[in-house]
Amino acid sequence: MTLPTLFKGSSARAWTGVGAAAVALFAVAPLALSDFRLGLLAKYLCTAMVAVGICLAWGRGGLLTLGQGVFFGLGGYAMAMHLKIADAGPGNLPDFMQLYGTATELPWWWRPFGNPLFALAATVLLPMAVAAILGSFIFRRRVKGAYFAILSQALAAAFAIWLIGQQATTGGTNGLTDIQGFFGYDLDDPVNQRMVYFVIAAVLLLLIVLVRQLMHSRYGELLVAVRDSEERVRFLGYDPANVKLVAYVVAAGTAGLAGALFVPAVGIISPAMIGIVPSIEFVIGAAVGGRASLAGAVLGAIGVAWAKTALSEEFPAAWTYFQGLLFIVALAFLPGGLVSLAGIVRRRRASHGSGDAGGDMDGGRDGDAGGRTDGDTVGNAGEEKAPAVPLGGAV
Repeated sequence: MTLPTLFKGSSARAWTGVGAAAVALFAVAPLALSDFRLGLLAKYLCTAMVAVGICLAWGRGGLLTLGQGVFFGLGGYAMAMHLKIADAGPGNLPDFMQLYGTATELPWWWRPFGNPLFALAATVLLPMAVAAILGSFIFRRRVKGAYFAILSQALAAAFAIWLIGQQATTGGTNGLTDIQGFFGYDLDDPVNQRMVYFVIAAVLLLLIVLVRQLMHSRYGELLVAVRDSEERVRFLGYDPANVKLVAYVVAAGTAGLAGALFVPAVGIISPAMIGIVPSIEFVIGAAVGGRASLAGAVLGAIGVAWAKTALSEEFPAAWTYFQGLLFIVALAFLPGGLVSLAGIVRRRRASHGSGDAGGDMDGGRDGDAGGRTDGDTVGNAGEEKAPAVPLGGAV
């Protein structure tokens, strides 16, 4: 892609959206929000990072990833383990090991996380490696649809149960708590808390740009084609398992990075934050905003996370039911998410503003334009292309 094409058409709108988001996150939010609310926003942005990966895997690839909590937890625990070692100081055990365990030294699998470079790399590479291993078995056996969703959810439940049973080494139900420092910076200092927020905001914007480029690359075309007609792609000489595996691994990496940054933002990571319920919440945010649109998935994740905080304070017993209803309504009546409302309104206005014959022709053109962008399908010359994917205002 040449430089001039980056600033034409949908690309220009995308860069404008990224610029507006940067202004909102780096200028408006710090000035308008208190330190407490800015900390909450940092937490919401971490859930938006997970939604970026879900947008690629589910929105483009049709992979309903109900187990993102596994990868979020792997990244979060990798970061928390390093920070707990750093808080304890050289030669000392983390506080929970002194309280619950009988060991006199760090377990062997904890020791590498004392190295900051190893811990940083592990927050992304460990979830990606686990996803690569699991995905290889799953996709090569052609497990898909509801079976894939159920399997990924079972993995999240198994991981949370395993963590609970390892109280002496993982903190059990409580998890890793009371994290006080972040690579030498005191997290009790409001200035350092703002620094963590800025890091999270910058990483989110970077992920959006990188994943968007991936979605609009040749690989993105293949992923759409695999989702819409897997057998056709296989006949063209591509291996659909490898195409889906890349999306699954990238989504795992974004979730792991989100979990790693969630730890300094909140100061805790526990099994309750990575099991079945959190995994479903990640998907709900992307679905409500619009799973095929990066902007929709990100804004939906932030909005659902904010609603959870606001409504659960007022109606703690009813929030779970409202959340489930929100997910059902989004999938049943607005499968494109809230971001698709603008396209629906435009098409209806166009059909009402034209004559019968002209309206039919314009409506058909609008439908094609709303559901297809350059490079959204893959095929060979002279052959029918795979069905297009509705992007509905993708970033």
